[in-house]
Amino acid sequence: MHVSAAIITTDANPQRWGCLLNKDSKDPIAAHMARSLAALERATQDSKLDAAAREITAVIVAALRAGNKLLIIGNGGSAADAQHIAAEIVGRYKRDRPAYAAIALTTDTSALTAIANDYGFEQVFARQVAGLGRPGDVLLALSTSGRSTNILAGLRTARERGLVTVGFTGTNGEALRDLCDHLLIAPSDDTPIVQQIHLTVSHAICDEIEQAMMREAALK
Repeated sequence: MHVSAAIITTDANPQRWGCLLNKDSKDPIAAHMARSLAALERATQDSKLDAAAREITAVIVAALRAGNKLLIIGNGGSAADAQHIAAEIVGRYKRDRPAYAAIALTTDTSALTAIANDYGFEQVFARQVAGLGRPGDVLLALSTSGRSTNILAGLRTARERGLVTVGFTGTNGEALRDLCDHLLIAPSDDTPIVQQIHLTVSHAICDEIEQAMMREAALK
């Protein structure tokens, strides 16, 4: 997998584009685009991020090949990313192929509200992991801060249940490290930028998962 390939601009001269975006610092749209471009360029040069993405891809592929599933959790924008990623895995990313098992634990309003009401909001993911997770499954936790109590509780339960734990966070998210077998850190502490990097890397990972699974199927 080449993460950098997923985040290269189509402009023939990205430096020129960055200059154009910065020409009016009072324009919030241009300013955000410039910050996003700079962060994505940092990500393409981040060897630790690249290595983590490759490792995460490998563990998800291994789990899916073994008949296990991917569970995904997150809050707010990361909750939206969780269901986006699950949809790419269950449906398709780019190619027609068999469905693979992925569940976003952010979408069942009855489960979320019942668990929050009965056990507290910090248990909304842990309770679902306890019920749905099996040894060999992968839990992907998306947390830009790395400090959300419901994310930490979900990861602890996953560890107890024998799941492989994966975290996506930003530069302030080191609190996740002790609970994650694999941790990907986006090179930013700006929440929207971190989420953009997470989704970009997730698309690259989905692409590689799809290709790897299809290569194996073609050999059978």
